[in-house]
Amino acid sequence: MEKTLREQIIALVKSEVVPAVGCTEPIAVALCVAKATETLGCVPEKIDVLLSANILKNAMGVGIPGTGMIGLPIAIALGALIGKSAYELEVLKDVTDEAVERGKAYLAENRINISLKEGITEKLYIEVKVSAGDETAEAIICTSHKDFLSVKKNGTFLYEKPCQSENEEGEECSWLTLRQVYEFATTAPIEEIEFIREAQVLNERAAEESLKGNYGHTLGKTLTRPLGKGIFGDTIFSHIISSTACACDARMAGAKIPVMSNSGSGNQGICATLPVVKFAEENHNTDHELLRALMLSHLTAIYIKQSLGALSALCGCVVASTGSACGITYLMGGNYEQITYAVKNMVANLTGMICDGAKPSCALKLASGVSTAVLSAMLAVQHNCVTSVEGIIEDDVDRSIHNLTRIGKDAMDETDRCVLEIMTHKKCE
Repeated sequence: MEKTLREQIIALVKSEVVPAVGCTEPIAVALCVAKATETLGCVPEKIDVLLSANILKNAMGVGIPGTGMIGLPIAIALGALIGKSAYELEVLKDVTDEAVERGKAYLAENRINISLKEGITEKLYIEVKVSAGDETAEAIICTSHKDFLSVKKNGTFLYEKPCQSENEEGEECSWLTLRQVYEFATTAPIEEIEFIREAQVLNERAAEESLKGNYGHTLGKTLTRPLGKGIFGDTIFSHIISSTACACDARMAGAKIPVMSNSGSGNQGICATLPVVKFAEENHNTDHELLRALMLSHLTAIYIKQSLGALSALCGCVVASTGSACGITYLMGGNYEQITYAVKNMVANLTGMICDGAKPSCALKLASGVSTAVLSAMLAVQHNCVTSVEGIIEDDVDRSIHNLTRIGKDAMDETDRCVLEIMTHKKCE
């Protein structure tokens, strides 16, 4: 592969695989609030937040790191009080108990208003307006969790760029194919992809930290206990599911633990990393094989996600676990053809899994995704693959991928609306 193309791919991966503390939707809102507050130059007297439906959906039920609290209001308050936009998706990493108490007091003063942004097509849209006296500031994030569309002070633009439509965003990766993903991951000089190791370091640490507490539904921890081992055994399979679920348990419960995200999602980063790491460790693959498998997993997820969009009605674990299936197939000794089989097996199985917001039970979905990844890889290395006479699978693997993203992005729009309506009108005791 030519050096210029390798450099283009490396830049793409580095932009999409970044550290994050907390669920990326409320954290992105906190980031936008922090930017607007910094532009204002003082703590706002009032904060108005307008959000796309998908941002609202993903921010309603998730813990905010270091607060012991759930949802957007505390994230917004802390974004204004202690957030630093330079930290990007780690914007709240400086949170302290004292800051949380300040945040609670700020909330008690009813300074924050959160509303749905009407009349937009973007699924990822955050608009924040802050004011103090006669001074105002505004920041907008659009399309990607940390990409600012504009920043204003007192009505004057300080920064502005065109907001890409989600179709234009997908076109950024129209030059990429699964063949190129595979070729890059398996042939690039190892020193050029060494940086992907940080995903292993951060996400393994998150899984280990999770065992020290009782986070979320404790799915990962349950699998390490006698009950879990009695049912699942003490196997590579159970270790893959446990490690992945552990990291998700902690993250969704609001543990102040950084993870390496993928395409704007920490859960996707966890799902693209830990199954590959655990399999490589227990299969005694070499360090270089692990690095290449991690790159294959993360880059596959990025490739699929670019045509799906940052947010959709399709659960992101479908995409990330498809990356894991590719990485595990490679570690099993699979070649490119067998990796295409793994992708087709994944698409045939998990297409249609809904995203009903970020929440502790996401660990269950990640467990389902990585379980399917292992099964798909096992079939693939035996040259067993769902064929083009079955369902949405085509002979061409890239067309099969785009059938998946077409369903997730276009066909499931009504599903997305229905899910949000259910979530915002249900009665909770």
